[in-house]
Amino acid sequence: MTKIAEKATQLLSLENKVALVSGGASGIGRGIATRLAELGAAVMILDMNVEGGEQTSAAIVRQGGRARFHKCDVRSSRDCKDAVAGALNGFGRIDILCNNAGVIIRKNIVELEEHEWDLALDVTLKGIFLLSREAIPPMIKQGGGVIVNTGSGWSLKGGPQAASYCAAKAGVMNLTRAMAIDHGKHNIRVNCVCPGDVDTPMLQSECEQLGEDRATFLREAASRPLGRIGTLDDVANAVLFLVSEMAQWITGACLLVDGGGLA
Repeated sequence: MTKIAEKATQLLSLENKVALVSGGASGIGRGIATRLAELGAAVMILDMNVEGGEQTSAAIVRQGGRARFHKCDVRSSRDCKDAVAGALNGFGRIDILCNNAGVIIRKNIVELEEHEWDLALDVTLKGIFLLSREAIPPMIKQGGGVIVNTGSGWSLKGGPQAASYCAAKAGVMNLTRAMAIDHGKHNIRVNCVCPGDVDTPMLQSECEQLGEDRATFLREAASRPLGRIGTLDDVANAVLFLVSEMAQWITGACLLVDGGGLA
């Protein structure tokens, strides 16, 4: 191995690291969990989707990685406490927390039911609070860690028929900044990755909720400078960068990964 390759491996390696990924049963969460495991991290996958979570975990293990699935509703303080305890009992530490769980409901304020607003805000925003509240103390005890919260392009601007989602994701971005300020002294970096439209089951759900033609919906979603919608790898690679040694002086930042959609 050349010196350049050795340095690259050192900067990106997650060997001996332990990561928690919420919403890891499908979509962006699955992509993140898989990529972190490929670079050496042991991954605890958290989700309400038992079948999908177990499939993600099994796929990682088949590829030679280390992974476990833990059923977790991030709206529940008890579930979050149990998930963190399970990671500590199973892997001994927590180095990385990826708060990725989220819900999108494509309705405006007038159309939204109160329970739909609560669902979107509780999963997408409150879940970060509850899971981080449990994961940060062991990170402090061990001398540091990294948190990456999944925001959205709509963390930075509004979007149509997505009032609760826009509110939640804007909250994610500013919560990220507040957490970075509070816990920098503990050697805990906190950043936010903000994807644009990515080819996931959630994107398909949006199309169905809006009652739009799939081909037209995807064509419009790809209308951005780089001329395509995002892939799981696009977002997973950005998260990898933020949790790696390459980003060791980056905290409180928002990394937009959207093919130039907000340019």
